Amino acid sequence: MSEKYDWKDLGLKMGLEIHQQLNTKSKLFCSCPTELVDDDVDLTIRRNLRPTQSELGQMDRAALQESMRNLNFNYESFNKHTCLVECDDEPPHALNQEALELAITISTLLNMHIVDEFHTMRKQVIDGSNTSGFQRTGLLATDGYLDTPYGRVKIETIGLEEDAARRVDTNSEFTEFRLDRLGIPLVEITTDPSMHHPKQVEEVAYMIGQVLRSTNVKRGLGTIRQDLNVSIAKGARVEIKGVQNLELMPLIVEREVERQLKLIEIKEELEKRHAEVDETIYDLDEVFKDTESKILKSAKSIKGIILKGFDGLIGVEVQEGRRFGTELSSYAKKRGVSGLFHTDELPAYGITQEEVDNLREFLDAKPEDAIIIVAHDPDIAESALEEVIRRAKLAFEGVVEETRKSLDDGNTEYMRPLATANRMYLETDIPLFKITDEIIEPIKNNLPELPDVKKERIIKEYNLSEDLASQIVRRALGDEFENILKEVEVDPTVVASTLSYDLRDIRREGTDVVSITEDKLIEVFKLLEANKISKDAIKKLIESMCKNPDKSAEVVAEENNLSLLSLDDVKAIIEEIADKNDSMIKERQMGAMGPLMGMSMKQLKGKADGSTVNKIVKEEIQKRL
Repeated sequence: MSEKYDWKDLGLKMGLEIHQQLNTKSKLFCSCPTELVDDDVDLTIRRNLRPTQSELGQMDRAALQESMRNLNFNYESFNKHTCLVECDDEPPHALNQEALELAITISTLLNMHIVDEFHTMRKQVIDGSNTSGFQRTGLLATDGYLDTPYGRVKIETIGLEEDAARRVDTNSEFTEFRLDRLGIPLVEITTDPSMHHPKQVEEVAYMIGQVLRSTNVKRGLGTIRQDLNVSIAKGARVEIKGVQNLELMPLIVEREVERQLKLIEIKEELEKRHAEVDETIYDLDEVFKDTESKILKSAKSIKGIILKGFDGLIGVEVQEGRRFGTELSSYAKKRGVSGLFHTDELPAYGITQEEVDNLREFLDAKPEDAIIIVAHDPDIAESALEEVIRRAKLAFEGVVEETRKSLDDGNTEYMRPLATANRMYLETDIPLFKITDEIIEPIKNNLPELPDVKKERIIKEYNLSEDLASQIVRRALGDEFENILKEVEVDPTVVASTLSYDLRDIRREGTDVVSITEDKLIEVFKLLEANKISKDAIKKLIESMCKNPDKSAEVVAEENNLSLLSLDDVKAIIEEIADKNDSMIKERQMGAMGPLMGMSMKQLKGKADGSTVNKIVKEEIQKRL
């Protein structure tokens, strides 16, 4: 990524929030398992949720905005995998101590100060992802740090909380959630906003991820979620949710900085123009009664507003391929419309220049004014335009504090206003949990090995290359690697390469490797140790075992003709190949080595070790010269 901006001059500040599922036997406040399921649903519950005031009479703005969408929620429940706790029909059980101890381990590895009492709180969440309308969470540790190549980063807090239900469907009538994920223990790790370079957040997220992987956390898609907080001196804090690809982080930061700078420019231009927002919503059915626009003709109602002095600014690009009109449209979409039209882009979509002129005349709009049009059912169109009016007014503030969703192209999209502090309540159903030295000391005395330490150790102990050791540690395969080598005496490089590259390649080629357990791999390497297969046959053998998960490695090797040939058989095959290519050998001499090796390995198909084949081919050439 090019250095497009002077980050220090802009006052760039960034922080991270990382949510990681813990691999515990049961959920945080009940004894249900923590695995996701695809079973048939046993029970469906329907609910809607509304916000409530805090003890000070204040209401969280994010919860309030969500409530205005009037959404209904369906919750899928399972007899064997969920219980009345997830359904919010039974009080939560006692805090899961396994999860607490694992969270203490993570906190200790990040140099945190553990609190002496864990208080469970209710955090109001009314997007439907919790049946109760709140998430149970608690502060576990504070004031930690992580040393990075860019300097020390402060870890402000670690919280222990329950994961939300997983969304499985959304339509015009309801949003559907599955309760199998609700209640899985999570740690929430929050850094301070002390990062000032886009590459730094990528590095810090990677380093925290490596600390987490050294402990008993869940792995795989969706088990870890990273949120970015980004601001510049003249802008505002924006939370970017769901950053899955670490390598995309620097681009996301750059695009957000670009967006904030453009919004500041728009604000300054609006002030120069003495622009204002007309809050009147106009009925435009008469203007477009004879329109040939298919979109407008199919709508029950066409409504519009005037943004005075906004002409030319709705079409300003604020991110790569996304304009200020997209910001307005994102707010409108929260009210059920698919998009909006604006005069910066018209005529288009079947709307003619004549219709645009008639529209301006009908509304008495001046050339410097912009007009926003929404076509939908009357109530929805009016509600959507109310949101556009609200967002247009916020343009006079420049950058708005909000929560945005990370997109795959590095851009972001509006989700909701940034949550405030007015949504935390004490959980009355769960007593506080005292965290004593008797709990902490055994954990501190048995901490797992950190990734960098593990990498250096396995390089030294097993004579691995820097690349292979890095791959083993980065993919959290260190324990599996060492467990295999405790059972068999084979080249550690072969084991490391199989774990790091062969299994990855098999997976990428579309074969499910879930059945290839550590025990199955030990079977494979025992065949190698006993000279029953060659190392060149390992990948093919594992692929075949994936398709025959109930059979042993030895049986699969025999059935797929992967067992090693005897030395005499190998010599006979190579001698026959040499006979057929005798003239080439005499002509090229030792230069025939490469072609003969290729022909021999192709015919042997992994049933002989490469080094053995090389030796025999060499001998066969030499005796013919």
